Amino acid sequence: MQHSKATLSSAVLVSAAIALGGAQTARAMNVRIAQEYGISYLPLTLMKVLNLLVKRGKQEGVEITPHWLSFTGGPPMNEALISDNLDIASGGVAPMLVITDRTRDNLGVKGLECMNSMPLYLNTTNPAVHSLKDFTEKDRIALPAVKVSIQAIILDMAAAKEFGQKNYNKLDPLTVSMSHPDGLSALLNGTAGITAHFTSAPFMYEELKNPKVHRVLDSFKVLGGPHTFNCLWATKRFVSANPKVVTAFQLALNDAETFIKQHPAQTAKIYLSTQKKSSLTQAEVEKMIKDPENKWDIEPQKVLEFAKFMKKIGLIKHTATSINDLFFSETPPITGN
Repeated sequence: MQHSKATLSSAVLVSAAIALGGAQTARAMNVRIAQEYGISYLPLTLMKVLNLLVKRGKQEGVEITPHWLSFTGGPPMNEALISDNLDIASGGVAPMLVITDRTRDNLGVKGLECMNSMPLYLNTTNPAVHSLKDFTEKDRIALPAVKVSIQAIILDMAAAKEFGQKNYNKLDPLTVSMSHPDGLSALLNGTAGITAHFTSAPFMYEELKNPKVHRVLDSFKVLGGPHTFNCLWATKRFVSANPKVVTAFQLALNDAETFIKQHPAQTAKIYLSTQKKSSLTQAEVEKMIKDPENKWDIEPQKVLEFAKFMKKIGLIKHTATSINDLFFSETPPITGN
């Protein structure tokens, strides 16, 4: 399995380079890929809109027909993967670590790649809340999935520092599972008792445009620096049976990551064209894409730190001693932590 870091100057050059790769006798392959909501899934959005996976598949000799499926969080996505209704999952580090741990002796799920390093913000409309200690039983914190989403794990990490390790789950009773769009709407409209929302870009930035919203927590500060946000994962059976598809997927992901870095304005335009409803302008989306804290990189960052904490609180059973315990890493090995 290759982890190419090829750089291309534009979508046109991406297509040209793939065409020059030479036609091969291709076999047909349907690939079901999961995608959640938010700008952090830009690489997958570009793969879809620019047909990057289809083009890279042809280069590898596989006629790939992608089926893009939408999910609101990691748990239902993992269920779909286990029941063989999904081939490649995407989402936060925490859901990937959970299924990697639980399928270690059977399906052998592991990570394929990472997609980005981005902060997550906990925002609130409660003027009395400026730290975790200020939340009361009257507050409700929306996040993608209670207990297992990356936001839920980071909230527990922050609580462990604030209240002591034994009280890491002190704020769990306040959390409510909601998709990012629903959480944003509930926070701004004051519905469902939601007074805070632990979310990602662009939703966290949209919320902060409202004068009644302020930030309580930044995940980068909790982790002591940048950390991976989104990863992609699959079963050992899928990876072993479809090496050319996996290679094409990784190459297409790298094409998308390169396109984002080199063409932020065009990327912003593409992103907005895929959104049914957004209050953001193209300039605002481009600013998010170019923001130094939002890095489009496949190298894992602090994934092992997440795994260590999740093992400590009993959410996973096994200890990961190397990043290669968590990712498929035939040739060459994954680098990072």
